[in-house]
Amino acid sequence: MDHPNATRKPEPAPASTRRDAEEESVHRALERFYRAGKPPWDTGVTPPELIALVEGHGALPPGRALELGCGTGTNAAYLARHGWEVTAVDLIDRAVDQAKEKAAAEGVEVRLLHGDATRLDELDAPGPFDLFFDLSCYCGVPLHRRDAYAAGLTHRAAPGARLLMFGYGPEPLGNPTPEVTSWAAGVTADELRARFTGWELLDVTPGTNPVPTFWFTLRRNA
Repeated sequence: MDHPNATRKPEPAPASTRRDAEEESVHRALERFYRAGKPPWDTGVTPPELIALVEGHGALPPGRALELGCGTGTNAAYLARHGWEVTAVDLIDRAVDQAKEKAAAEGVEVRLLHGDATRLDELDAPGPFDLFFDLSCYCGVPLHRRDAYAAGLTHRAAPGARLLMFGYGPEPLGNPTPEVTSWAAGVTADELRARFTGWELLDVTPGTNPVPTFWFTLRRNA
């Protein structure tokens, strides 16, 4: 890789990739979680909801999968071990580096991309994909970027593709305001129905966390 010399000013980022103030707040908050150690959403354990979809009764046949907000790659590596062709994206470079190390240690092939899940057109992730997996990525996306997230997945979804998403519900009234204001909005079934046009919301299952969380399963219309 070429390295710019110390006196050269970096080229400005294209307008499409510039983050606004709220997006910068999200980026800084996520980076702090990874610098401090293991983020709370990155447990290193594949959730049973994903295992059921991949290995349970009526399991999906292996195909092409895209993980949004892959963290350190636990679930991307799991999918690859079970025969899926996996692409995984994360906004934080430290997480992507750890995911690459994990995939290499486990001897599985995962295409790992450092980038924004709401700007998939700027990444090498053309699709089509049969499965999308999101473990608390969407619920952390600022509200004004969520339509772009939904459009990116819809454009890349094979007919009948599934989206399995874990998200935090809205913050109850009276709770302390979270570090990033938009995070208080969480995610709801009504929001997903409105934003994911051309998809059917198949299932909403409450999570087992002490705060409101949900597992959402959506299917792209044929």
